[in-house]
Amino acid sequence: MVKKRIQRAKNSAVYREIKEAFFIIIGVLCAGMGLKGFLLPNDFLDGGVIGISLLLQLKTGIDLAILVVVVNIPFIWMGFRQVSWTFALKTAAGIGLLALCLAFIPYPMVTTDKLLIAVFGGFFLGAGIGLAMRGGGVLDGTEVLAIYISRRSFLSVGDVIMVINLLIFGSAAIFINVETALYAMLTYLSASKTVDFIIHGIEEYIAVMIVSDRHEEVRQLITEELARGVTVLKGEKGFGKRGMRENDINILYAVVTRLEITRLKDKISEVDEKAFLIEHSIADVKGGMIKHRPLH
Repeated sequence: MVKKRIQRAKNSAVYREIKEAFFIIIGVLCAGMGLKGFLLPNDFLDGGVIGISLLLQLKTGIDLAILVVVVNIPFIWMGFRQVSWTFALKTAAGIGLLALCLAFIPYPMVTTDKLLIAVFGGFFLGAGIGLAMRGGGVLDGTEVLAIYISRRSFLSVGDVIMVINLLIFGSAAIFINVETALYAMLTYLSASKTVDFIIHGIEEYIAVMIVSDRHEEVRQLITEELARGVTVLKGEKGFGKRGMRENDINILYAVVTRLEITRLKDKISEVDEKAFLIEHSIADVKGGMIKHRPLH
């Protein structure tokens, strides 16, 4: 029995590694399409470390494949120090593959329309970065730098990323022109939204806490009608609309997707219109009776 469990664990680990490698490879190909098919031939920029590499390429003429590797070396080291050696290894592999992709794969130039370049160049680049992140690495070291700086200053990760990109776009406006900087902002917006979609998906997970005097009926509708798991937390009522109440109560905790939340609230209202609901977004979940995303 123990040997079977060990074998299953090994098979699961091998499957996970293969899946992560697949995500990184597809991510590299997508990012290469965004760069060589859209941004690079039209002298467009992006935010983050990729944006820095593109800006340096425009000003120095050095091959982008070389700059992507050189500029990312400090961030690979930071990833090793701040996250883990496996993260740094996967990041180095992804960046190395991206450099090879840029150097040897002859992507066609898709369009010269500036709006299409910004939107779809950002889309392919964001898809590549997001898929690489799903594979356990990154193609853009901005987040790693942001974590490093945030741990040593009062700035949050989001603040650091914003400052970095403001510096990149400001430099583009000064050293190239304002129009290029504005299109770079649009490209970055397209890429960042695509990354969010790849990482979180359209079906974002929502955690719901339900306080109801008819908690047993609510629990049954969640488990039986919606086929979702629910955790029962033991609680005690405090002060509410009807004053102080000290009796015990069961609090229900469930996780559904954003597409399911409206149906859940409608069903709860049918059972108890006075039920108190608290909902908040969560990044991801594992296990349990939830609707899993297709690529997880």
